Amino acid sequence: MQGGSESMPRLAMERLISARSQSIDSSGIRRVFDLAARMKDPINLSIGQPDFHVPQAMLEATTHAVREHRNGYSVTQGIPDLLRAVWEYLAADVGWKGPSADLDCVVTSGTSGGLMLALMAVLDPGDEFIAADPYFVMYPQVAKLIGAQCVLCDTYPDFRLTAERVESLITPRTKAVLVNSPSNPCGTVLTELEIRDLVDLCHRRRVLLISDEIYDEFCFPDACEHGHCPSPARVSEECLLIRGFGKAYGCTGWRMGYAAGPTPLIQEICKLQQYTYVCAPTPLQWGVIPSFGCDLSPIIADYANRRDMVLKAFEGVTDVVRPGGAFYAFVKVPERLGISASEFVERAIKHRVLVIPGNVFSRRDSHFRLSFAASPAKLQEGLAVLRELMVG
Repeated sequence: MQGGSESMPRLAMERLISARSQSIDSSGIRRVFDLAARMKDPINLSIGQPDFHVPQAMLEATTHAVREHRNGYSVTQGIPDLLRAVWEYLAADVGWKGPSADLDCVVTSGTSGGLMLALMAVLDPGDEFIAADPYFVMYPQVAKLIGAQCVLCDTYPDFRLTAERVESLITPRTKAVLVNSPSNPCGTVLTELEIRDLVDLCHRRRVLLISDEIYDEFCFPDACEHGHCPSPARVSEECLLIRGFGKAYGCTGWRMGYAAGPTPLIQEICKLQQYTYVCAPTPLQWGVIPSFGCDLSPIIADYANRRDMVLKAFEGVTDVVRPGGAFYAFVKVPERLGISASEFVERAIKHRVLVIPGNVFSRRDSHFRLSFAASPAKLQEGLAVLRELMVG
């Protein structure tokens, strides 16, 4: 083959790429991330990467697992010790007791892995699920991957996915409603009443409510009710709960999460995991078990202060819906500037400040996402630049 390879025509790779892959947009977040890697000392307010270290107990548990040679495959559903820890936590947090004929749980490769498998298990080509606009960037792209349709619910100007807004979008093809609270990119936390109304709507219209709660531990005290972040799991056992460890414990690269909900659905997710992810990383399954005993209150208080820095910086300059959780603000570009959010972001980049244009998360281009998961000093510096660009 080597002797004649030079005379052989090269493969036309563009002809070999599937229409499915070509339909997927490259993440605008990753583009900014790559830009930051090439810039000298940027003020990076773009990436949702916590700036605190993984708790020591989790590091030690992971290291111990590796040294004890727990490095092979686990069972697809997850190691028994972690599943027990999850159930103990869910019993205390939302009142779910399992595993049982009604409820089960599976450890997933991050919440993204859990969402991907859940939507694959529920949706056939042509089926629909409803999600808020603004949305987490993954949602519409997953729909394309599986031949389904992500129907976007306009939640401007308050970014609240309410039952009233959702109901008019339900069609005979609707299989699920996907709620993300606290939300990315807005930091919105729905109230218990809003959650209950969504649960009632989904029960009445016979669709599944999927709750993406990757930021459930990152709910600020002024948005919590009865001491916890509102969740549909406290109202019903017929929803699918998807949670993870990366954002709350600073281990985003570990790719660890779990899905809990109706047993028949979890069994289907396990079946799909066998032929895709196989299992979540085994040593890291051991590593996240101590997370359930970690006190995050000092970190949450610190981030609430950063949230308040953001609100103060834009006070009297533009509109910012008060984030109740996560570590994002969705900031409106003042209309008086006469430019889109993408154009404003370009101006900010020229001043070394990196934020994400809102059209990455929305059909509109009127806002930008700012992450306050940065040191207070860097955050303050970046906020000053952004304010000056709006005022000047």
